[in-house]
Amino acid sequence: MLLFLSVPQPRPPGARTRAGAARVARWRRLRLQQLRRLRGLLRGLRGRPGTGSRRRGRMALCGQAAGAASLPSELIVHIFSFLSASDRLRASASCSHWRECLFYPALWPQLRICLRVSPAEQPRLEFLMRKCGWFVRELRVEFAAENYLSGGGGGPGDGGSADAGTGGEEVEALQLSSRWLEVLRTYLELVLCVLVSIRNNRNLQKFSLFGDISVLQQQGSLSNTYLSKVDPDGKKIKQIQQLFEEILSNSRQLKWLSCGFMLEIVTPTSLSSLSNSIANTMEHLSLLDNNIPGNSTLITTAELERFVNLRSLALDFCDFTAEMARVLTDNNHVPLQRLSLLVHNVSVMHKSLDNMPNDELWKALSRKSTSLRVYIMAFDIKSEDMLKILKPSIPLERIHFDSYITCVSGAIVDLISRQYDKFLTHFILMNDVIDTSGFPDLSDNRNEDPLVLLAWRCTKLSLLAIHGYTVWAHNLIAIARLRGSDLKVLEVTEESIDFDQGELADQDVDPVHNLIEQVSLGLGQPWHAVMDIESLSVFTEPNRHFYREMQSFSEDI
Repeated sequence: MLLFLSVPQPRPPGARTRAGAARVARWRRLRLQQLRRLRGLLRGLRGRPGTGSRRRGRMALCGQAAGAASLPSELIVHIFSFLSASDRLRASASCSHWRECLFYPALWPQLRICLRVSPAEQPRLEFLMRKCGWFVRELRVEFAAENYLSGGGGGPGDGGSADAGTGGEEVEALQLSSRWLEVLRTYLELVLCVLVSIRNNRNLQKFSLFGDISVLQQQGSLSNTYLSKVDPDGKKIKQIQQLFEEILSNSRQLKWLSCGFMLEIVTPTSLSSLSNSIANTMEHLSLLDNNIPGNSTLITTAELERFVNLRSLALDFCDFTAEMARVLTDNNHVPLQRLSLLVHNVSVMHKSLDNMPNDELWKALSRKSTSLRVYIMAFDIKSEDMLKILKPSIPLERIHFDSYITCVSGAIVDLISRQYDKFLTHFILMNDVIDTSGFPDLSDNRNEDPLVLLAWRCTKLSLLAIHGYTVWAHNLIAIARLRGSDLKVLEVTEESIDFDQGELADQDVDPVHNLIEQVSLGLGQPWHAVMDIESLSVFTEPNRHFYREMQSFSEDI
C-alpha cells in the first residue's frame, strides 16, 4: 500500500503576508456590506411614522438595496432568536426568504398550545404541527372545551324561540345532543392531528397532553352513546391509541410523559410500548384518567419497576398501591421527590382503598427521600374516606378539595392542620353549592375556628383559597394577622364571608370597609374579596387548575 503525502511548497518571502492582507481586506469589505444591509434592515423594521418613512421601510425590507432577501439564513435565524414569537411572525412577513427561516428548528425547541375544541382551530393546528411537529423537543397541548352546554344555539338563557314545557325541553335536549356530538367529533380530529404530526419525532423530550372533558361531563359521566354516534366502529379511538403507542415506541430521548383527562387515549398496555432504555431514563410520569372502567389501572407494579430514574409521579390515588410504594423505596430507584395523587369519587366507587400504602410505607418513602412532597386533589370524597387516606406520615405540601355533593368537615381541616403543619403550603377549599343562602360552617366552636388554627399551626402556608364555606369576618382578619406577608395568596369569595350581628349593628363603622382595611394591614398588601367567582379558575376549571399546578409542582425540583 502506497501512501502519498502532499508537502506544501515554501512561499517566497512576503507572499504569505500579501495573501493574508488581501484576504483580511476582502473579509472586511464583505463584513462592512453585511453591516450596511443589516443597518438598512433595522431602519426599515423601526417603522418611523409618516408616509415617506413607511415607503422607505418597505424599500429597506424588500428592496435589493437593503438586502433583506439576500441576507444569509444563519443571520436571519440569529436575529429571530432575539425576538418573541409574535415579533417573529411580523418580521417573517417581510419576504419569502424570511418566511422560510421562521420555522428553523432551533427557534422552536418547545411548543405550548392551548386549543379551543372548535372546527376553526383545525387548519391552524395542522399548519403549525406540519411545520414543527417533526423536530419540536417539548410539546405541551391543552384541549380547552368551551361550555357548549350554555353556549349559543338554543340554551335556556340565550333567548331562543323554543316553547315552554315539554316541547321546549325536547328541543333543548336535541340541541344539547348536537353540540355534544360536534365537540366530540372535533376533539377526536384535533387529537389525531397532533399525534400524526409527531409520530416520527425522535427528538421529543417532553410530551404533555391535557383534555378538558370536564365540561362534557356536567350532566354526569360521558355516555358511550355519543362516542358510538361519532365513532360507530371505534376506528378513530383505536387509531388514536395506536398512534400514541407508536410515539412511545419511536421515542429516543423522552424524559417527561404527562397525559391528563384525555378521552380514551391511554390504555393499560400503552406503557409497554416504551423501550427499557427510555423507561430507565424517564424522570416524570403522569397518567390521570378517572374513566378507566372496573379495577383496571394505567400502570402496574411490574411496569413501575422499569422506571428506576423516576423523580416525579402523578397517578390516581386508587392506582397507587402499597406494592408500588415498596417498589419506590427499593435501592435500585432514585429517591422520588414529587408525588401528585388524584382522589376521585368515581375511582373510589369502583376501586378499593384497601390496597393503599399504610403509614409505615409512607415513613419508608420519606426516609428514602427527605425532599419528597405530596400534592392531593380530592373530588367529592366523603369525610370517612378522607380519614382513611390522610395518613400521618404523608409529607403533604398541597391539598385541594373540590365538592359538588359532599362537604369537607371541620374535623378534616383540624386533622390536616395537626398532621401536616411542617409541610403544608397550599390549602384550597371549594364547594360548588347551588343554594348560596346557607354555606356550611366549619366552626362548631366559634372560639376555635379550624381555618384560624390551620393558619396558626401551618407556618409555611402561602396560599389559601375558599369558596362555598362560611368564613366569619373576624376569623379572616385573624388569619391575615397570623400569617402576615408570608401568605402570598388569600382568595375568599364575597358570598362566603359573613359578619357577626354586633358588627352589623355598629352604625359608625362600615363592616365591609373595615374588613378590607384590616386584612390588607395584616397581609401587608392591598386585598379584596373575590367578587366574581367565574374569574376564579380554581373554581371554574378544577381539572385544568390541578393539572397545571401538578406540572409546576413537578418541575419545581
